[in-house]
Amino acid sequence: MGIDLNFTKGHGTGNDFVLFSDPDGLVNLTPDQIRAVCDRKFGVGGDGIIRAVRSTRLDAGAAALAEDEQAEWFMDYWNADGTVSEMCGNGIRVYARFLIENNLATLEPGDTLVIGTRGGVRDVQRNATGFQVDLGRWKLEATGPLVRTKNLAVSRPSVGINVGNPHVVVALADDSELDAADLTFIPQLDPEPDGGTNVEFVVPHDPLVVNGVGRFRMRVHERGSGETLSCGTGAAAAALATRHWAGAGAPNQWRVEVPGGVLGVRMFATEDGEHVSLSGPAELVFDGFLALG
Repeated sequence: MGIDLNFTKGHGTGNDFVLFSDPDGLVNLTPDQIRAVCDRKFGVGGDGIIRAVRSTRLDAGAAALAEDEQAEWFMDYWNADGTVSEMCGNGIRVYARFLIENNLATLEPGDTLVIGTRGGVRDVQRNATGFQVDLGRWKLEATGPLVRTKNLAVSRPSVGINVGNPHVVVALADDSELDAADLTFIPQLDPEPDGGTNVEFVVPHDPLVVNGVGRFRMRVHERGSGETLSCGTGAAAAALATRHWAGAGAPNQWRVEVPGGVLGVRMFATEDGEHVSLSGPAELVFDGFLALG
């Protein structure tokens, strides 16, 4: 049975998504349909698909409502290869703007929009750069795998960071190494984590800190999408890893330069432990229509 899909194309620092509204949870795309829509040659093109659905209308939303009854809307996110993902830091900012622009939700300055995800409930606010999302508590994994990447001579150690979805972060020596890494090939991890992971490669600036803000460049290979121009949760994980490497005295505020632009990351204390937030732009580019077989 075919599906008529009214969609919006959006992006956050070049991390791009196809979004559509399905408040009652009636449109369930198959993995094949998701791959077709995200195909950059034959489809719309995107790093993933985001369905705007009420939390009451799908099983995964029950956990979100149990965590926070204000989580009316659920970000149903699927990678470009048709696999489901727990969370997307750039995607949730674009999703918030999509909800607002389509009169599905409101977000006044100083207010909070509560959104359910498979990685837990997330709070979104407006800020000077666009939107800021509290990614919640984070976790430093006990060990990180060795990472082998095409065009880099030897395997590199990594740090494992979980910010609602899994990441491994690799520090490189300089910009030339970062530019040389061929991320059209999936990095090889030893050991390979169950369920896969996102892999970030970072090069700190010299000096690392200017006016109390840490700075570094980053590229990323996203699980299920390949290399993307940006990864929001990856930027947060990379900032946490870089702070970890820098040691005592490292700042809690970071400027992350990705191929698609600049993201901000901040670590801050809460009653339930340290949280990390992500800020950056969210753009809606165009609307369209697809007839899917």
